[in-house]
Amino acid sequence: MIVNKEHKEFHTIDLDDGFVQVPGYPAGMDHKILTGIFDEENKTGARTRLLKMAPGIFTTSPFVHDYWEEVYLIQGDLYVGNDENGEGGEQFHPNTYACRPPGAFHGPFKTDGGCILLEIHYYDGEEHEET
Repeated sequence: MIVNKEHKEFHTIDLDDGFVQVPGYPAGMDHKILTGIFDEENKTGARTRLLKMAPGIFTTSPFVHDYWEEVYLIQGDLYVGNDENGEGGEQFHPNTYACRPPGAFHGPFKTDGGCILLEIHYYDGEEHEET
């Protein structure tokens, strides 16, 4: 079995501090890696992260990537399918979930009041261990 996440017992996660801007994303979209080693260049690994979107943030085009993605909306509001001006889309609220296979187009995304998402990313064919 490939184990690419460290063992971590229950501990408090600070939802206000320790986030950094996600490379290639608009300012105001920050993440905090909770566990895992994820290498997009070599297409290996898995990670669990929090993605935090500041109020009023939106993306302008759909995303597509070559790894699995599971997303759970923890808090706030999230719209999916807005246009390039941040208008429209379907609104979602906390306790909603998505699972996307590699190659699935998704988004664009926006939030009015801000949101925090729990995301799990992993490459197909790898075993991964959640902690």
